[in-house]
Amino acid sequence: MATTLLRKTVLTAAGIAATAGGIAGPAIAAHAAPTTGTTTAVADRKGHGERELDVRYEAQPNFYFCGPAAARNALSVQGKNIDVHAMAAEMGTTEAGTNSINDITPVLNKETGTKDAYKSVEISTPKADDKQTDKLRADVVKTVDAGRAVVANIAGTATDTDGTTHSFEGGHYISVIGYRDDGHTVTIADSADPNTATYRMSIDNLADWIATRGYSTS
Repeated sequence: MATTLLRKTVLTAAGIAATAGGIAGPAIAAHAAPTTGTTTAVADRKGHGERELDVRYEAQPNFYFCGPAAARNALSVQGKNIDVHAMAAEMGTTEAGTNSINDITPVLNKETGTKDAYKSVEISTPKADDKQTDKLRADVVKTVDAGRAVVANIAGTATDTDGTTHSFEGGHYISVIGYRDDGHTVTIADSADPNTATYRMSIDNLADWIATRGYSTS
């Protein structure tokens, strides 16, 4: 499904230094500081309006592989172990990043084995409205309940439920691997730093983080 997603200009070298490890290509291109790989698991829980999938987490190996890494982590909840470099080749990832969520959705479908398992959804406005936020919440619940993870393209700064800020002014990709409180709080797997591999965030903050970009969902 094609969407029109907004783009930003490339940062200067000074701007790159100020983005907490991120650099910008197109707005959908997302980046984070290089990290070494690691593997963890999150238990699958059901009931009381919550579910969290078992993710076999790996950190991204360089600053521009956040798109392939987010997709790899998302597919790991389905028991798939796909090399992140293979993901990057399929998505056309370069040092400018992965251009669009629309380059990730077809790869998720291919590796899931169903051509319509995932679709791209755009939040085109600078800030998500109530309707867009409610749709994101419903999409996260539906996707996670189907045993899949959402992949989201985000930009800017957002605060998690512990009060920690996560800043990717040049853009980034993350996986959403669980929810609680009927989807009003979500669990994020973030390939940028294995020291903060997973964290929780309100659906409102996540929706605003995705604003001007998009996400892949069932």
